[in-house]
Amino acid sequence: MKKGKKIAALLLALSMSAGLVACGGGGSTTSNPPEGSGDPSTAASDYKVAMITDYGDITDQSFNQTTYEACKAFCDANNVTFNYYKPSGDSTAERVAMVDAAVADGYNVIVMPGYAFGGTIVEASQNYPDVKFVALDVAAGDILEAGVPLKGEEYDYNPDNWNVTDYYYSDNVYSAVYQEELCGYMAGYAAVQLGYTHLGFLGGMAVPAVMRYGYGFIQGADAAASELGIADQVTVEYVYGNQFSGDADITSYMDNWYQTLGVEVVFACGGGIYTSAAEAAAKVGGKVIGVDVDQAAIIDQYGEGMTVTSAMKGLAPTTQHILDEIINNDNWSNYAGKIETLGLVSGDDPEANYVQLPMESTQWDDNFTQDSYKALVAALYDGTITVSNDTSVEPAANASAITVNAYGNIK
Repeated sequence: MKKGKKIAALLLALSMSAGLVACGGGGSTTSNPPEGSGDPSTAASDYKVAMITDYGDITDQSFNQTTYEACKAFCDANNVTFNYYKPSGDSTAERVAMVDAAVADGYNVIVMPGYAFGGTIVEASQNYPDVKFVALDVAAGDILEAGVPLKGEEYDYNPDNWNVTDYYYSDNVYSAVYQEELCGYMAGYAAVQLGYTHLGFLGGMAVPAVMRYGYGFIQGADAAASELGIADQVTVEYVYGNQFSGDADITSYMDNWYQTLGVEVVFACGGGIYTSAAEAAAKVGGKVIGVDVDQAAIIDQYGEGMTVTSAMKGLAPTTQHILDEIINNDNWSNYAGKIETLGLVSGDDPEANYVQLPMESTQWDDNFTQDSYKALVAALYDGTITVSNDTSVEPAANASAITVNAYGNIK
């Protein structure tokens, strides 16, 4: 578990942003008029910030919206020109085209949220060595998956076997990744402590970040069930939709979970896929757990009190901090070339961490209070509790006592 002094200092300068609301999907727009005045008399006048969406829109209440709002808030507050660009489709070529457009328009700090930007980083970092690229949730494996084949080699999907800097121009790229397994653990632990014994995990696609969420969720549920002496009563159903959006087929699958199998709460983990879980839950008074940001406001539109909690990671504070370091503090040299894992930086203040549950919207009760949660976070921080982030195993390998039924992909 990472507890580096630099990360701790990073968090002291900011507080976790509140959860975002609203939902949306993709489209085919290219770019939008610049936002912000960019007053040349300011110290930040040399910088213009652009954000590229992955393939969705800035109303997805996940990576795109969170990053867009964080960039815009920072740039508005610091009088920096800001724009966002949306690819016309879901491909590296279309994302690179938006980087090309942004650079042609004079933008020299480009923020890219999500694993889909691995290939974009490989190409754009070499094309534009003087542009500063900030990537969120783009891991070494995402870069290698795109970069290794371009050199005529075969990637074995084990990033530890490769020197990732051989496959992109790392000097102008900073990437932050997160310990999703930790907030996944918190969510699974909380669900069982709150009295739910039949749980479901609905992942988007079986990519490492989603898998870490799910595997942590299983480990947390397993630990809570063992503590309570009810391991023989707790079951987790586990599946991937194989897409990051809900649809009629996935909703039907969730209907079966809630109505036939008796699942009580589903951790919907993957962009807009929560819509299918929420639609099915609404028919039977079921519950849902949100992901990435505090999704209570949007999920509860399907049914009052539907959201038990959300497994959140700090995309917004990461974005605002790194922009501050680049633009106001001239401190890019401390970040360039790094792929940095962010997780817990405080055992005393859960809201200071990059992975957490929302204090305000989690449905605490006498069995699992805010004090119980703080004690859990302290134990995770000091290493009393450890959580595996190994995504090479099957889902059931993360449970020592409860039952896990894994079904692969729905589609």
